[in-house]
Amino acid sequence: MNTLSPDMSTDSAWEEWGRRDAYFGVITDPKFRASEITEESKREFFDSGRWHVDYVMRIVRKHVDADFAPKRILDFGCGVGRVLIPLAGLAQQVFGIDVSTSMLLEAKRNCQEHGVLNAHFLESDDNLSSLTGGFDLIHSCIVFQHIPVERGRSILGRLLQHLNPGGVGAIQLTYSKTHFSVTHGIAPPESQSDYLPDQVTAPNADPAIQMNPYNMNSILFALQQSGVTQFYADFTDHGGELGVFLFFRKSNLSPTV
Repeated sequence: MNTLSPDMSTDSAWEEWGRRDAYFGVITDPKFRASEITEESKREFFDSGRWHVDYVMRIVRKHVDADFAPKRILDFGCGVGRVLIPLAGLAQQVFGIDVSTSMLLEAKRNCQEHGVLNAHFLESDDNLSSLTGGFDLIHSCIVFQHIPVERGRSILGRLLQHLNPGGVGAIQLTYSKTHFSVTHGIAPPESQSDYLPDQVTAPNADPAIQMNPYNMNSILFALQQSGVTQFYADFTDHGGELGVFLFFRKSNLSPTV
C-alpha cells in the first residue's frame, strides 16, 4: 500500500521513472524509451543538453552579465546529466542534485562515459540538506512544474540562499496552460494540478507525474526579497504547458527586507 501523501508521491514517481525509463522521463519522445533508444538517439539526447547550455549562456551574457564565467555551478533536478555534462565544461566544479537516486546513478555513469571529472552528485530533499556553500550559477529547467507549488516555492527560496552575491540564476517554471484560455490563463481552483492522487492506473502504466503552474507574483517576490534587482525572461511552451525561463543576477549588496 502506498502511504505517501499526494505532495510527496511525485518524488516516488520520479524515482520510478529513473528505474524504469530514465531518458524518456526527461524528454518524452518515443525514441528515448528504454525499449527504443539507440546510440544515435542517445547522442541526440545529449546534444540537446549542449544546445540548451549554449542557449542559457548566450542569454545570460547578452542580458544579465556580459563577462559571466562561473566557477561553481548547481543543476537542480539534474536527471541523467543531460545538462550537467555540458555545464561541466564551463566551471571548475558542477553539482547535480536530484530527488531520484536512480537518476543520479545514471548521471554518474554518463559523466564517466563523457570523461567528466569535475561533477558531484547530491540527493535532494525539501531542505536541500546536502547542499553546502554558494554557487555562481544555479540552473533548473522543466523541474519545478513537477513539484507541488507550496514545496516548490520553499525549495526555490532555499536555492536562492545558496546563490552567491553577484551569482546568476537560470530557472524555468510553468505559470499556466493553454486550455485555461477562457479564464485568461488563470487556473480554476479545482485545476491547480493535472495530477489526480486517487487515479487508477494499469499495473505497467507510466508513473503519474504532477504538472503544476506557479503564481508568478510569489516567484518575483521571492527573487526581489533575495536581492535580485532585475531579470530577463523568455516564454516557454512545452505541449501547452506555458512557462517562463527567468534569468537574473543576485546583487552584491544585502537585500532590502
